[in-house]
Amino acid sequence: MKIQAEKIEILKLILETDNPNILESVKKIFKKEEITDFWATLTQEQREDILQGIEDIEEGEVVDYEDFMRKYR
Repeated sequence: MKIQAEKIEILKLILETDNPNILESVKKIFKKEEITDFWATLTQEQREDILQGIEDIEEGEVVDYEDFMRKYR
């Protein structure tokens, strides 16, 4: 129930403030949280790299992690 107590405490702080900057900051936090699709934040090049990686995995073109790391140690 600790989370509920935290919510109540934050709500009290919000209700007690008259500072518009604080209220705007709280709004911005929640608006940022609404963006759940990280894909939209990626560049086209990043998307293509990810899709290529998935395709490589599906085709069995993978390298063992330990083998890879041995090359660069």
